[in-house]
Amino acid sequence: MEESPKIFNKKKLTARILRERDRALFILKDLFYEDFTSIICDDDNLCDEMDTYISSIYPSKTGIIKYYRDKEIPLFDKLGIESQMKISLGKHVTLGQGAYLIIEHTEALHVIDVNSGINQHKQIKYKNVALDVNILAATEISRQLRLRDMGGLIVVDFIDLVEYHHRQKLYEHLKIAMKNDKAKSKILPPSKFGLIQLTRQRVRTELNIETSEENPSKNIEAPVSYIYISRIESVFEFLVKENIKKITLHTHPFLAAYLQHGWPSKQQKWFLRYKKWIKIIQRDSFKYLEYQIFYK
Repeated sequence: MEESPKIFNKKKLTARILRERDRALFILKDLFYEDFTSIICDDDNLCDEMDTYISSIYPSKTGIIKYYRDKEIPLFDKLGIESQMKISLGKHVTLGQGAYLIIEHTEALHVIDVNSGINQHKQIKYKNVALDVNILAATEISRQLRLRDMGGLIVVDFIDLVEYHHRQKLYEHLKIAMKNDKAKSKILPPSKFGLIQLTRQRVRTELNIETSEENPSKNIEAPVSYIYISRIESVFEFLVKENIKKITLHTHPFLAAYLQHGWPSKQQKWFLRYKKWIKIIQRDSFKYLEYQIFYK
């Protein structure tokens, strides 16, 4: 509100007595949490407005607004926002341990499928692998619902859990993860098929981001390359934690060339990151973005 109600009668006709807040301030009002440590903005005036607003609602957070001054490189490019948005908000969402989510939308409901990613390489047996991946997925699903503002009926197909107490633990974890969501929601216990159904109130228009590109192998679309790379790296991180000694990546020649191009190449960066040389084998028979990971 820009004008006090006490001076309404003193204003002449056509004078402005109310003004809608800037959209950024509405976003702060809906999404700001006390654990925020910084907010970066490339508009000087907007920085001042947000700083004033936060000072009024969270005095302890005064000063967390940072002004981005570099005019040569856009803010989103500098921080890699575009690629992170497509990785985080696309149809495929990468989790840790090689797992990932597939999020589909229909007119009637939203469907989320949890995949362990184990089918991309040999099975590694360790205790409670399915439960660990499901817990990880439940945390990310609660985040995705808030980011995309998905509303209505949502069905989640988690990895099958044999033990009843594991299913109950997953259900309780999902309820706790959803407590940070300001939108109202209702979660049903797992069905006999292992599905969890929930409903969520939509606060804003649902966010959908295009995350596909032309597939050079066929006249269809495929996930953008950095989503593909992110998924592979999550498998590598999982294998390295398991102290696997030798890792080999088999992939399409087009992607193999991309991974080995430049200095430092993506393959060389993997060596510095994982302290392990990952061999890349070109497979002419593979389709674009098809890959297999072998290890021993």
